[in-house]
Amino acid sequence: MKRAAAIIFRSVILVLMGVAIGLFISDNHITEHIDFNNDKVSKVLDLVRHNYVDSVNVDSIEGSTVNNLLQNLDPHSLYLPPQQATSINEKLEGGFTGIGVEYVLLRDTLVFTQITPFGPAYNAGLHPGDKVIEVDHQPFSGTHLNTQKVARAFRGTKDSQLLMAVIPTGGKTTRFYNLKRDHVDLSSLDAAYMLNSSTGYIKISKFASTTDADFRKALAKLKIDGLQKLVLDIRGNGGGYLNTATALADEFLQKKKLIVYTKGVHEPRTDYFATDSGNFQQGKLAVLIDEYSASASEILAGALQDLDRATIIGRRSFGKGLVQEQFPFADGSAVNLTIARYYTPSGRSIQKSYAGGVDSYRNELAQRMAKGELFSEANTLKDSVFKKPARYHTASGRKVFSGGGIMPDIFVPADTAHNTYLTHQLSNLQLFSAYVVDHMQPLLSKFTEDEFIKNYSVSDADLGNFMRYASHSIKEIDPREVMIARDELKMVLKAYAARFKWGDNAYFRTINTNDPAIKKAVEAVN
Repeated sequence: MKRAAAIIFRSVILVLMGVAIGLFISDNHITEHIDFNNDKVSKVLDLVRHNYVDSVNVDSIEGSTVNNLLQNLDPHSLYLPPQQATSINEKLEGGFTGIGVEYVLLRDTLVFTQITPFGPAYNAGLHPGDKVIEVDHQPFSGTHLNTQKVARAFRGTKDSQLLMAVIPTGGKTTRFYNLKRDHVDLSSLDAAYMLNSSTGYIKISKFASTTDADFRKALAKLKIDGLQKLVLDIRGNGGGYLNTATALADEFLQKKKLIVYTKGVHEPRTDYFATDSGNFQQGKLAVLIDEYSASASEILAGALQDLDRATIIGRRSFGKGLVQEQFPFADGSAVNLTIARYYTPSGRSIQKSYAGGVDSYRNELAQRMAKGELFSEANTLKDSVFKKPARYHTASGRKVFSGGGIMPDIFVPADTAHNTYLTHQLSNLQLFSAYVVDHMQPLLSKFTEDEFIKNYSVSDADLGNFMRYASHSIKEIDPREVMIARDELKMVLKAYAARFKWGDNAYFRTINTNDPAIKKAVEAVN
């Protein structure tokens, strides 16, 4: 039940974050603000504002009213409050204004866990493990810190100053840093490294405005290291900009190949074709997907599958074939409205049904798990979507399915001991990072990155110490769950330690060590 609850939780988060999935960005993207002053909704809200018996938050009612209207259309047409709209757009535009840090709150003290390369904090010489004591001459540590208070302190306008008093990692003497807030780049690539002497690995977390440029840069570096074949990992990638997905597909396809087309009642058919500018048009390619790969991820996977350009490996993708455009309001809020459907080169729409309503749609992934679909390809094919005659074929004549996501060419079941509810709890409470900060820094200083990844193992005693540490925050930890997830917990703790010291590449090099999907992908391209 806990595992199902975890999947339901992730499904809801994915759908809510899916407001950013597949935003349709084009030269004629509508940017004017919308004014509904003359409609009935506005008149009713004015009546409530000026005549209702009790005091009410009319802005909140207005947002809920608009959202309920949109959700009756489809699950991905949504109203975005100002803060949510800003957050989503920042992530997809590839950056924000701040100092460029990640952190954990330990004993009411902010401790840096990552410093963004070449951001203000990095340029000032700050390091993971440093503790912030004061901000702008005011006490900061011990002031009942939370994420909102941290955001207010660290975010700000470009070139505004931030003065911090910091105790360096391993030190006791306070140092003062005067930083200027600046634009901080957020890469949409999580990792890029060589799996073996000729096979590279690139993981993409979202399809942002910078993704294609990030990919080209990473690919160029890996080619210097000997890359001839590539494993592209878009598992867990909920999507992003449509034009970014087509730009990335263009990297792999020959000129004039149809990548995707879109159309709707008010949107004429628009075709997207590959150019001759791709940097990896010939080498063997495997693409990893899972049940959380959605929208722009499915555009890419669908095109590469239909054109027989890549081997698709993993589990059936989410099944989102709708395209949204964002319409902003003057107060910073916005509406993401579905304006079109997209179709893969063979003509298939992979949008799963939402006829049962929003709640059923959001619970669909949990239902897949309950039917055993994540653990068996045969159970996947029992779904009614796949019992219909296959109308669609790849360029070479292979049958492919529509109406419920992208079915992989090679199925890899979910690991029942991996991605457990307990691991999610520990991660969400930042306990892996906290333990690394409190107990593993002296150990990390003894290793190089390669030595740590290849030679270090978390012992049973180490895991026991970590679980005792975690028990101060999670009061009820079932020992049976710890035993079931023992190997996973060891791996994740090691990966967080590697990330703290050496960054995201080290994290994924560690976490991917025994990944069965990656092993299948390496076999597929060799």
